[in-house]
Order: sequence, then C-alpha cells, then structure tokens
Amino acid sequence: MDRPLEISFHNMDVSAALDSEIRSLADRLETRFDHLIGCRVVVEKLQNRHRSGNAFDVHVVMKVPGQELAVSRELQKADVKYSHPDALTAVRDAFSAAERRLIDFKQRLRSDTSKPTASAVSGQVVLIEPGADHGFILSNTGSQLYFHRDSVTDGRFEDLRQGASVHYVEEAGDVGPTAAKVRIGTKSNGQG
Repeated sequence: MDRPLEISFHNMDVSAALDSEIRSLADRLETRFDHLIGCRVVVEKLQNRHRSGNAFDVHVVMKVPGQELAVSRELQKADVKYSHPDALTAVRDAFSAAERRLIDFKQRLRSDTSKPTASAVSGQVVLIEPGADHGFILSNTGSQLYFHRDSVTDGRFEDLRQGASVHYVEEAGDVGPTAAKVRIGTKSNGQG
C-alpha cells in the first residue's frame, strides 16, 4: 500500500491481538490487488450485553485507483448467529466481504480495458515529467488527456515511457476530460 494502514477502535479497548489480526488481513488484501493505495478499518462496539455478548460493527474502506470501496459488517441479530459474538469474528467477516469486493473490482477493471472498445480506446503516452505522479496521453482525436499514477490498472506507472501504447477510459475530471483506467498496451518500437 502507498499509504499506511489506518485502524480505529470506538467504544472499546485496543486489543493487541485484534490489531495484529487486522494488519494480517490487510496484508492479504494487498496480495489480492497490488494497486491498493490505502486501507482504513474502524471497529466499533455497539452495546454492552452481559448475557449474550457484545455486537460489533466493522467498516473496511479500501482506496483503489480512482475511488474507494467500502464494506460495512454489522452483526445482524448477533445473539441468533453467534451465542457470544466477538470483535475478531466480526473483523474476519468484514475482511472476507472486503476481499470479495476487491476481487470483483479487479475483474471489472480487466473487462473495462482489456480490449479497445467503445468504452476503452487506444492512445499514446506523450509526457511523464521526471519525479511527477502524473502524465499525459495523446488521444486518437489529437487531444492530450491528463492521467494520474493511481489510474494505471496493470503494470507500474514507473515503467511507462514516452511513446508507450495504452488503452484508457475517458472520464470527466475536475477541470476537463481525463484518462482513467489506463492499461498498458503493446510495447512501442523501442522508444523510451
């Protein structure tokens, strides 16, 4: 991850074992999607129940190129599902759902830019400034489109060179059209 893992506990004491498990599960998410930018986890104890145990609400927010994916897992009818629900079970359930969501997102990215179609068009990298985290793509209409390093869906931003062929999806940005979901195309003829 580009950003450090953020973990918050609300209405409960911080547990070293729970913190360690969250870090381990977050590492596993990173192996599922190597462009994971950051992850924020919030564990909240909802109420104190002395007989049936406490219910926990767990939120996992994953920052991926161009957006955030959020998963919330509140133990529904905790006293029915588990006789004594605990935070560890709720965290594992939330991360299981987060992993499925991340895999679905990864599949959508592949299908969006795998071939040049109406939604994904071809272009060529015309500029990447040294030390910068963005570049520009020359579109097939002759305009230049800004793209950020977080928009690269396969390969590494650092491997892109001037003249490289790419496929991208054009989206509206803050100050005009930008290239999103940039996928590295076939290698150019040795330019670099």
